[in-house]
Amino acid sequence: MSYMVNNWQLKRKMPYKYAEARPKKQVAWIFDTNKCIACQTCTLACKNAWTSGKGQEYMWWNNVETKPWGYYPLGWDVSLLEKLGPQNWRGTRYSGKTIFEVAPNGEEILGFTPDQDDYMYPNIGEDETSSPVKQGDFIRIPHQPWMFYLPRICNHCTYPACIAACPRKSIYKREEDGIVLIDQARCRGYQECVRACPYKKTFFRTMTLKSEKCISCYPAVEQGYQTQCVVNCIGKIRLFGYKNLWSAPREDNPIDYLVHVKKIALPLYPQFGLEPNVYYLPPINVPEAFNRQLFGPGAVHAVKSYRKASEDKKLIAALLLMGCTDRIIHSFKVQGDLSRGSAVGYDELGDEIIRVPLQEPVVVRKLHDEERDVYRISIT
Repeated sequence: MSYMVNNWQLKRKMPYKYAEARPKKQVAWIFDTNKCIACQTCTLACKNAWTSGKGQEYMWWNNVETKPWGYYPLGWDVSLLEKLGPQNWRGTRYSGKTIFEVAPNGEEILGFTPDQDDYMYPNIGEDETSSPVKQGDFIRIPHQPWMFYLPRICNHCTYPACIAACPRKSIYKREEDGIVLIDQARCRGYQECVRACPYKKTFFRTMTLKSEKCISCYPAVEQGYQTQCVVNCIGKIRLFGYKNLWSAPREDNPIDYLVHVKKIALPLYPQFGLEPNVYYLPPINVPEAFNRQLFGPGAVHAVKSYRKASEDKKLIAALLLMGCTDRIIHSFKVQGDLSRGSAVGYDELGDEIIRVPLQEPVVVRKLHDEERDVYRISIT
């Protein structure tokens, strides 16, 4: 038995095992692929915090892979895309099939279980370009050859495949914030969640014979702090917060503003049908067709808007708030103009928690430091 639920990312209804039940507010992340340098600080921060125990050695709840040749586990996306068949869009409406609509006989979800060896190479394809760089090649936009870094975590989906697949009903989505968790007391390690998750972000732990996954750092989130992968990102490419319904976005909420108002942050593989809640600012240096496959038909608009961001002070403000504080930003506003203004972030009570200049001030120091009687090499 299945229910018809509304998937706003596909602009249509689709079948799902359980009735539509959205949380009071939904945790969400935004990752800027144009700023990611694959330093893996996020990866190690998550590993140190949550998966440093026995049986967790192969688990990377957070990973950063190089596209187009990087995968963790091996071939996680291309394997499913091939099984899914044509993924057609009519404008912004998805006319193809989701993984819930093309399930084989006897199954509720189209999926597959990776081989053990598929997890052994988390950095496979790192820094490899789409094709060899030839003598005389120079940088153009879009790049050719090209590559970019794709950071990935559990998407804490609105319609999680892991929940639909679990025969023990040990996986649940919290009503208060939409975080998806596995009840370790109920889990029996059947690994149906591993098979079903199209993003392959549930893992089986051999030491406990249980499945585990990203928990959205909920102990910190409950205290008003962003997740470990966000606060440890040295490139400031990440933002964590709460997203409102697509039908009632708040323009002063930075997540809503980037996802629903400006439509510059897009979900990864929306055609799978899970309505994921990790959103990406698509890379501006790759072919349109590849961006469209990963992020849907809104990718072209998102790239154009990103390139013109310097002309929009509110968009610049929202982007500058990424990675600027460890607190969850519930609302923001812009004060002043582009040259002398600031982006201001507020907590749930409306108290200011961060203020960032829209343009970094330039300070020119004297060539000669009279106090120390030395000459400076860099003065700006």
